[in-house]
This record gives sequence, C-alpha cells and structure tokens, in this order.
Amino acid sequence: MKRTYKNRLSFKLTMASALMVLMSFLLIYQVVKSTVLENIDNNLENETNKHVNQIKIEDGQIKFVHKGEWEEEEHKEINFNPIFIEIVDKEGNPMDKSPNLGSNSLYFKPGTASVNKGFNLNLNGKEVRQMQVELLTEGELTGYLLLATSFEDSKSLLNNLKTVLFFLYPIVLLFLFLTLRWLASKSIQPIIDITRKAEIITKDNLNERLPTLKYKDEINSLSVSINHLLERVEKGVSREKQFTSDASHELRTPLAILKGNFEVLIRKPRTPEEYIAKIREGIIIIDKLNAILDQLLTLARLQKGIHKNEEVDLKFLVKDIIDSTQKQNPTRSIILTEKLVNKGFIKANEKSVAIILENLIQNAIKYSLDTQDINLVLRREKEGICLEIIDQGIGISDEELKKIYQPFFRGESHELGRINGAGLGLSIVKKLCDLYQIKIYILSEKGKGTTIILLFPTTIIHA
Repeated sequence: MKRTYKNRLSFKLTMASALMVLMSFLLIYQVVKSTVLENIDNNLENETNKHVNQIKIEDGQIKFVHKGEWEEEEHKEINFNPIFIEIVDKEGNPMDKSPNLGSNSLYFKPGTASVNKGFNLNLNGKEVRQMQVELLTEGELTGYLLLATSFEDSKSLLNNLKTVLFFLYPIVLLFLFLTLRWLASKSIQPIIDITRKAEIITKDNLNERLPTLKYKDEINSLSVSINHLLERVEKGVSREKQFTSDASHELRTPLAILKGNFEVLIRKPRTPEEYIAKIREGIIIIDKLNAILDQLLTLARLQKGIHKNEEVDLKFLVKDIIDSTQKQNPTRSIILTEKLVNKGFIKANEKSVAIILENLIQNAIKYSLDTQDINLVLRREKEGICLEIIDQGIGISDEELKKIYQPFFRGESHELGRINGAGLGLSIVKKLCDLYQIKIYILSEKGKGTTIILLFPTTIIHA
C-alpha cells in the first residue's frame, strides 16, 4: 500500500481504535463472565440458606432432616441442572449427600468456607460450580455443607461469546480501517486542493491566491497564512522589480551623460579649457555614480543582516558626527542641545547608527538654506532616548511623506533641481531603524522645515 499521509493517518487511527475495541471486547467478556458467576453463586447461596436449617445431628452423624425430600424428581433428573449437596465432618469425611450425586463426591477444601463466592471443579468429567459453607452447632464447628451446580451451560455460553468476539474483532478492524480511510480522504481533500492550487502559482502569477474554506478551522488558517505569505512575496518581488528598474535608470542617466560628453569631445579638436570643463563634469558624474553604488552596497549588506551589535555611546557618536559634518560644511551651523543626565549607551552596531545619523543630518543640510541653522536635541524620555533633528528647509508635503521611504523616490518640487541625490538615503535609514527597533517619526510642513525624531527604545539601551 502506498505510504501516503491518508494511509498513515488511517493506519494510526485504526491502531488506536483496535486497542480501544480490544479493551471493550475484553471488558464485555469479563462483565458477562462475572455476571454469570454471580448468578450461579446467588443460586447456590439461596440453596444454602434453604437447606442449612434442614440438617440435624443424630448419633454423632450429620444428616438431612427430611431425607425423603431428596427423592424428588428435581434432584434425580440431571437434565434440569440440579443442585448437588453433600455434608462432611470437620475432616471432610462424608456424612450424607443428595441422591443425584450417586457414587460421586464433591471436592472438600479443609478449613475454608466460601460463602457468597464459589469455585469451579470437575465432577465426573463435567465442570460444576461449588460452594462450601460451615455448619455450626451451638457456636462450634461440626462440619461443612457442600453445594454444587452444573457449569456446563454457562461454560458453553462464555465459549460462544469468546468465539464470536474473536472472529468479530478483525471484521470490526477492517470496517474501521475502511471507514477511517474514507474519512481521512474527505478530511485532507482541502489540503489536496490547496496543494494543487499552490503548484500552479509561479513568479509570473503571484497575484493568485489559495481558496479559503467556509469553516474557520486549522486548514482555513493554513490557507489564509499562505495567502498572506504570497501577498508579502508579491510585494517583495514588486519592490525588487521597481528597485531594479529605478537603479538601472539612476545608473543609466549619468552614464549616458558621460558617454555624450566623450562623444562631443572626439567629434573635433577642442580647446584645453573645453577639455577641462568636460572632464570636470565627468568627475562629478563619476562621484555621483560612486555615491549611488555605495548606497546600493549598503542596502545589500542590510538585506544580509551582517551588522553585529555592540555597546555604543550615543552621546559621543552624535557629537563626533556633528564635528565631522561641520568640517565638511564649514559654513553651516549645527547646534546640539543635550539633556541627558546619564551616559547614553545603546546596544547596536556603531557603523549602522552612524549611517542613520549622517544621512539625516546631511539631508537637513541639503534641504535647507546655507544661512539656516540645524538643531539637534538629545534627551531622555520615558520610552527611551530621543534625538530630534530640526531644520528650517523646504519641507515635505503630505503626499510626499507617504512615499518618503521608497528607494529612489525624490520629491517633484522644483527646489530639488539644485540638490544632488539618488533617493536612497531615507530608504537605508528606515531599514536600519527597523533592524535595531529604532522608531522614526517625520514631522514636516511644506516651506517651513522638517523635524525628524529618532526614539531609541529602552529595550536596546544599555544600563
């Protein structure tokens, strides 16, 4: 048989059911057997109560009071399941017995009494159920009353029941297996449908979704989870396609300009000044390409997650980046207002945090006038350490804020025509912030400036 999940499930359920059925059959047999024995023992007990008062001691012999009673037909006819009775003394010597015993004697167990509970023995090749009761005279043991009845009918009944259960057991197991296999097949049919649907979904039709069920069960949850996964994969693939397209465009444009400049230069001889001007333009374009490639490599490293966490002094790092940025932009004023009482150590990667700060401070410088100051406020909040970067630049519209973190996105405002950039800075910042659980908020108003708030949560603050 093919080892499919359906068959494995059916087999395991059948094995469990087989054990339960076996225990049930054994219980049924034991209940029937104990009931039969209990009924026979009750009949023997009733006979004991009836005949114990019909016994007398005469000349030191224990005898029945009305011996003639045992001549009755019911005690002679063995076909009517008679009661066999025998009286013995303390040592087990026969004193008297019912006529239906003939030359046979019942089994004597020395020094024991079995009131309310009998035992089985063979009598003349037949199995009987016997009970042994003490006979007391003035509180003194004088002998025993032995009573027995045939156990053959009951034995036959129990043997028939055992045979029926024995042959019924494999039939029940076969029926259970076929039923459970059919039920398993019906149960896993939704999974088969999901599998078939999933097999036809490729990168070319990621918009397809798996069917959901009308019952909100585990299989439906699986289908919904896979649909959510497909949705995330679709968005990821779309972003990758858009990223590739945008990156190609950003790289193609400066390369086309550079190629055009070289073609112009070789068409005819030029003056040294013209060569120098075109070479300078080429150097600027190459610098822009290098900046784009550096940012693309940074994004690639972020996707690989190669940044190792360490203890970073945020206060020192902010001051160090401000000093280095000020040296690159000596005409700009960057003012830090520090409100930290204790040292601001965080658990992160120093280079990654530096990339976040450098990008945000450089953006504040690029998108504001040379005469406008850049203000930074570092303070401790209940939720963690907060850093605000405030400029009075061109600002960002509400519509542009929705797309601000998309790679290569740059606002369409005419002010950006004089500003170099590839639109990757904030995308890198957002990925790094998400990586280190740093919350970033951007508050901006068109024409009035932008405030960027970084919140380093208590979970990464090193005490």
